[in-house]
Amino acid sequence: METDLGFTYKTKNGEVTIYHHGRKATTLRGMKAAEFIEDAELEDSDSMQQLMARLTGNYKHGNERTAKNHPRNRR
Repeated sequence: METDLGFTYKTKNGEVTIYHHGRKATTLRGMKAAEFIEDAELEDSDSMQQLMARLTGNYKHGNERTAKNHPRNRR
């Protein structure tokens, strides 16, 4: 199942910058950047998209169903 969540990343000088739909979402440095680069070499595209979503905090928060049923969203 191909799941493109719109995340990309670039590495420079040991730092990893993660972008979401072309906009900078976060920068990883130090050990987190090293671990991310190591994972990037081993994981497939779908897993990397999920990993970047978790690292940026742009991931399901558990309130999607509740928000959908809220009166202001029932149009």
